[in-house]
Amino acid sequence: MHLTDHGAASLAHLIATRETSCVEVMTAYLERIERVNPQVNAIIALRDEDALLAGARRADAWDGPRGPLHGLPHAVKDLAQVAGLPWTCGSPLFRDRVAVVDDPFVSRLREAGALIVGKTNVPEFGYGSQTYNDVWGVTRNPHDLTLTAGGSSGGAAAALAARLLPVADGSDYMGSLRNPAAFCNVLGLRPSRGRVPGPGFVAQMGETGPMGRSIADVALLLSVLAGPDPAAPLTRTDPLDVADLHPADLRGARVAWVGDLGGRLATEPGLLDVCRGALDPFTALGAEVEDVVPAFDLDRLWDAFLTWRAWAARYLPPGPLKPEAEWERARAAALTVADIDEAMVVRDAWYAAVGDLFRRYDAVLAPSAQVFPFPADVHWPDTVDGRPMDTYHRWMETVLPWSMAGTPVLGMPAGFDPAGRPAGVQLVGPPGADRRVLEIGLAYEQATGWVERVRPLDDRPTRA
Repeated sequence: MHLTDHGAASLAHLIATRETSCVEVMTAYLERIERVNPQVNAIIALRDEDALLAGARRADAWDGPRGPLHGLPHAVKDLAQVAGLPWTCGSPLFRDRVAVVDDPFVSRLREAGALIVGKTNVPEFGYGSQTYNDVWGVTRNPHDLTLTAGGSSGGAAAALAARLLPVADGSDYMGSLRNPAAFCNVLGLRPSRGRVPGPGFVAQMGETGPMGRSIADVALLLSVLAGPDPAAPLTRTDPLDVADLHPADLRGARVAWVGDLGGRLATEPGLLDVCRGALDPFTALGAEVEDVVPAFDLDRLWDAFLTWRAWAARYLPPGPLKPEAEWERARAAALTVADIDEAMVVRDAWYAAVGDLFRRYDAVLAPSAQVFPFPADVHWPDTVDGRPMDTYHRWMETVLPWSMAGTPVLGMPAGFDPAGRPAGVQLVGPPGADRRVLEIGLAYEQATGWVERVRPLDDRPTRA
């Protein structure tokens, strides 16, 4: 098996036991990046090869692993700061900006021994589940280079699928860890609200989380990213142990399938059929799966979400932006205190409704997107199954209930349509149940094995 076919957990073991070296791992990844990345454009701002190999040699000189990611190449999503690397957020406004400090989670990556090789591509300021911008260009789907990789963690997902990275960080406000995972046939975990430290006293909906090609890799990166930080006032302080995961015993478990929310969501023909196929492994493992539509005013929830998202857009800088970001900025400028107060009331009520849902069900399953990956030159689907989309992100409404609730959500592969386009499902657990979600995901992974069953591009297992 080639070194780039190994996941992060496997590579970490090989390095720790001296069965391979950090230099060998870095060399293998740099060779693959050179060969494959020009096709997908997932990794941007790649650091100098000599500097990266020098860092790998220093890592080999350590007396034992520095941390759980010791010697593993890593690229950070370009919405985050990495000292000395470009920090453009995909915007021409910041084309020449270079970060001078590390974001806190990047410091944790370094402390865990990761070797940062560059950044992963994003849409401008993360707006839109399609990764393209006027600084770095379009990121393409490794399963079909004519299609989008999704977003906003599209570069991270494509890099994972193409075996350009062993594991990747991402972030998620409206599905940015879940949509690209679905489009690229990998995994993305949106952790419980506050599981990974974030700044400020307002519980906004952006969460940093791990992406990987296996539950073991997702758990490994989560163990590095998660944990209290005195500088983050809303961080969860309950302990999280994701070591030694075991597949969940699903016999007798009750699982709610919310599908298209009773016809509310426009879905591309065939999408629900693929996603419903993900229910079969759950029933085969002994779970009882029921169709459910949450008892809540979903129009009110959508409106509240738009207000929260506009509130988050108030940070956008002056200057010309892509139309989707301009739309959010205009909404932000029109917000009133009454608007924000109403959105907070609705979010509180929805959180209570989700609590009621999880008193009856052990987990929830939902599509990760309402469409299959679409052409890479299309900015967003303006119609879905003949229904016009009234905003640039209405086709992603399937993810917003769980963003609003702050629950842990694992984006998992669900399979492929006859045209070879990937789809995914969200596995949702109650707030704080990150480990339980991963263990249910592990049972599903062992029953399906989608990531290894369908490999992208020319990527087939090869000998070292």
